[in-house]
Amino acid sequence: MAVKIRLQRHGKKGAPFYHIVVADARAARDGKFIEKLGTYNPMTNPATIELNVDSACKWLKNGAQPTETARNILSYKGALLKRHLQIGVEKGAITQEVADKKFEAWLLEKNNKIAAKQESCRNAQKEDAKQRLAKEAEVNAAKAAAIAKKREEAQAAAAAEETPATEEAVAEATETPAE
Repeated sequence: MAVKIRLQRHGKKGAPFYHIVVADARAARDGKFIEKLGTYNPMTNPATIELNVDSACKWLKNGAQPTETARNILSYKGALLKRHLQIGVEKGAITQEVADKKFEAWLLEKNNKIAAKQESCRNAQKEDAKQRLAKEAEVNAAKAAAIAKKREEAQAAAAAEETPATEEAVAEATETPAE
């Protein structure tokens, strides 16, 4: 029986969510599976991946073939590296302690990279929000200036209409005492 490590789609239309499973190659994509290894959510930034690395290594050792996407996920989480180090231990090239130390060092470096990417995403969002706020303030200032200009024009027009009437009243007032 050919066994594959592949993704099983869940979630609604436009919002995929995947289970990483070990399944018979002949089974339907979302059909029966042998074991669930973890989950993969590509909708977050960076993508959220939960994986049982030890189980994945066990299945890789037993001959399970990952699909291309599953291979990328296994590589990202270090399952392929751990399997590679285990092969070295089995052959006697390195000891289990050395293999564990190498894997832990790689895992620490990988987690630091992920944390840096998350921080850069948060900073980019904050910077974008600041730029949008500044742009909105500029637009509001321009609107306020246009409204103030219209008010001044309206007041000037009203003053122009009132000025001739006042001048006539002043002229009449000056003419009346003269008589």
